[in-house]
Amino acid sequence: MKVAIQGYEGSFHQIVAHKYFGERIEIISCPTFRKVAKCVEEGSADYGVIAIENSIAGSILANYKILQNHNLQVAGEGYLRIKQNLMALPGTRLEDIKEVQSHPMALLQCMDYLEEHDWKLIESEDTAYSAREVAQKQLKNTAAIASTLSAKIYGLEILAEDINTIKENFTRFMILKQRDGFLDPFANKASLYFKTKHERGSLLKVLEQTKDENVNLSKLQSYPIPSEPWHYLFHIDMEFDYLDDYQRTIKKLEEVADEVHVYGVYRSGFKESSDNGKIIEE
Repeated sequence: MKVAIQGYEGSFHQIVAHKYFGERIEIISCPTFRKVAKCVEEGSADYGVIAIENSIAGSILANYKILQNHNLQVAGEGYLRIKQNLMALPGTRLEDIKEVQSHPMALLQCMDYLEEHDWKLIESEDTAYSAREVAQKQLKNTAAIASTLSAKIYGLEILAEDINTIKENFTRFMILKQRDGFLDPFANKASLYFKTKHERGSLLKVLEQTKDENVNLSKLQSYPIPSEPWHYLFHIDMEFDYLDDYQRTIKKLEEVADEVHVYGVYRSGFKESSDNGKIIEE
């Protein structure tokens, strides 16, 4: 099985891919999220893994646009607690470090720890890339902030574990595949968008259709339509216990919304289970 991820070998996306599919997969590293979607769409990868939101930073709006623009199906999801670690070449001591490099978001997540030291901070394109640079270039006075998997892959020594300021930092990832229309009989979550008329009360009219149904809207996210200034699409994550409840709700939404498009119906990654259950650790 080939799984496309955004980022370099050792990234958090790779951790999620292995947690979701197991170790016996071929990882295809992509420089951008759009490239991940394209690999899946063209068939060079069986699945793709993309981050969609973070419990601290919020939604990644550009990736909702990817869902809209590519004819892909959401096959599942996973949650990962993000643990950032300081790593360097074996034998390096904290007092030897002069600079630290990582993705800008990772640096921000660890700022309380970093401010305790007089280190130069260098922004890079990816956490795993930073670890690879330290290892391949044998940078003796440089440390990277990345995952424990990166340290293992590139032969680096972790000098400080879990240095991010907020420990309850989770990222939600979506699993993408080519659209095949398969409906999992055990699915309990759906992701979709709808479009309404640009007039008073139109959004409320759509949302009211879920009021008396046995569904829970766990997320409502608006994002702009570039070709229609000041008009928006609304993304919904809908949780339910039975497919009948979901299907009945969708029919009601289609009656009042201008457009309804379902990205996928799948099993919630947040539900504790033995089958692709909640991902919480590396």
